[in-house]
Amino acid sequence: MTETSLHLGFDDSRTRVVLRTTEQYRQDLVQLAARFRTGGQLGPLSASVALDELLVNLPVLSSWPDPSGVEWAAELRNLVSGVVKDSRLVEERLAGSAAPPEVAADDVLSMLGDTWKEDLNAFQRRDVAKLLSLGHGANFSVPGAGKTRVALAVYAAQRARGSASRLLVVCPKSAYESWRYETAVCFNYPLRTHVLDGSLDEWAEVLIVNYERLDRSLPLLANWLKAAPSMIILDEAHRMKLGARGTYGAACMALGPLAERRLILTGTPAPNGAKDLENLMGFVWPGHGQRAVTRAVAGGDLAYASTVLRPLFTRTTKQELGLPPMTLRMRYVDMPALHAEIYSSLVGGMSNGTARDDLSALGKTALRLLMAATSPALLLEGATRHEPLAYQLPPLEIPAGSSLYSLMQNLPDYELSPKYKEALAIIAENAAQGRKTLVWTTFVRSLTTLAQMLDKYSPAVVHGGTPDREEQLRRFREDPSCMVLISNPATLGEGISLHHVCHDAVYVDRDFMAGRYLQSLDRIHRLGLAPGTETRVTVIAARGTIDEVVEVRLDQKLEFMGKILDDPTVQQLADLEEEPSVAAGLAPGDIEALLRHIGGA
Repeated sequence: MTETSLHLGFDDSRTRVVLRTTEQYRQDLVQLAARFRTGGQLGPLSASVALDELLVNLPVLSSWPDPSGVEWAAELRNLVSGVVKDSRLVEERLAGSAAPPEVAADDVLSMLGDTWKEDLNAFQRRDVAKLLSLGHGANFSVPGAGKTRVALAVYAAQRARGSASRLLVVCPKSAYESWRYETAVCFNYPLRTHVLDGSLDEWAEVLIVNYERLDRSLPLLANWLKAAPSMIILDEAHRMKLGARGTYGAACMALGPLAERRLILTGTPAPNGAKDLENLMGFVWPGHGQRAVTRAVAGGDLAYASTVLRPLFTRTTKQELGLPPMTLRMRYVDMPALHAEIYSSLVGGMSNGTARDDLSALGKTALRLLMAATSPALLLEGATRHEPLAYQLPPLEIPAGSSLYSLMQNLPDYELSPKYKEALAIIAENAAQGRKTLVWTTFVRSLTTLAQMLDKYSPAVVHGGTPDREEQLRRFREDPSCMVLISNPATLGEGISLHHVCHDAVYVDRDFMAGRYLQSLDRIHRLGLAPGTETRVTVIAARGTIDEVVEVRLDQKLEFMGKILDDPTVQQLADLEEEPSVAAGLAPGDIEALLRHIGGA
């Protein structure tokens, strides 16, 4: 009988592989471990390496001097053989050769098991069919296409065939509500769903965790995935696009191979590099499959890579959703004389002292101008701790004796902004027609001011510090007296659906973040709208201010993004929110436009 010279098995966390040898091969183990970037000695006769790296570099093991003495723990051997099999399928799909026959869209509903009850439309059935044909896969459909429901249908089919009996969903906190809702309505009985926030529900069928908690929960999640056949879904998967180089990515790459089925969802495209696509697809197909993707993106041309990789992902375009058109109106208001003087004085002061290469200062400049165009009173207060990080500004320091100082002294304690007046008039008109209104404003102080003004409409209010967010959303959806929801795109821009109860949105102000703006529009304009529904969006802008600069820049960005959203391949793929981290989301083109506005170009 051949003696074991090298034994490979999981460590306790199941995210690393432990290699053990005998005294005779002690030096060989040191050399083997050194060939892995994550390799390290545990003791004289043992070493460990990250599971995902081992899967990517299996051929390294062929250098072991005693191949017949290599022994794999049964659980790890099954995993490795599955990865190799998946990788072959990837190669066959990409080569267009004799891969296993694909599932037909017409057969999908019959594959979902007796407990599935919700219908799927034609493009959702098509997407489910392709994902089931692949085993693992990626859904790059646009926002509002129902990716959550498609993913649950894939899980239902896997569960019906016995391939999975539990589901791990990794997603942003803002998506919790969507997953809870869909797991409740898609089946004859709600799936037992648990959000991991400390304790673990051992009997949960669906476990939801956010990206921030992944790293510190790795051992627990690894054991949960392996305790029964499981499926893992990464929602808003671009959060781990750095792959092993990022905290989220490293945790996802470690957990992925422990699941029987892997699926990624991301539908918000924006300019980015081919490397992101490599890491996303590398999660889905670790090992040899990742190498196939690496070859496809090697040239750095994402348009070419996405065309080559088209057999590996599914995508529904914006046009395919067939939504009733949305009416977008601009409403221009004139600032009162004092407001206009304050704005002009502010611009004059900024044009003298803003360096074009000081991005932080430029970002603050943009935010202060947005405040002044909305309500100059906002300049006198510092940010609340609930203000999104990028929008946290101290009060504007105004030197005594300056023209701006004297103007601000004359500003009444309470002077109604013309933007607020316009918003109030629109909301009153909508309410008279029984139409609820979603009001967007960037700053928390603006939001709380509006909440007081709109008290007669029992407004629901959601910002970063709202303790009862779910209750506020429930009131807006269900309480007939609650006619208004006030929020900011940084808090509520993604992850919720309001299109069944609300068809009117008002933007009191907007910043340069095109992706966030696009996502906020999708809250009331998404799949499931009744035919003929009139969706109305009104943007309020102050004449002669930064609002006009923002309008031009957003129009340019949205025209570009619109082409991508209707592109059946993926020309670019990442997160629309991942625009510049400078306040107000200033891209180079935005900076040029801003400098022209303040006369600093």
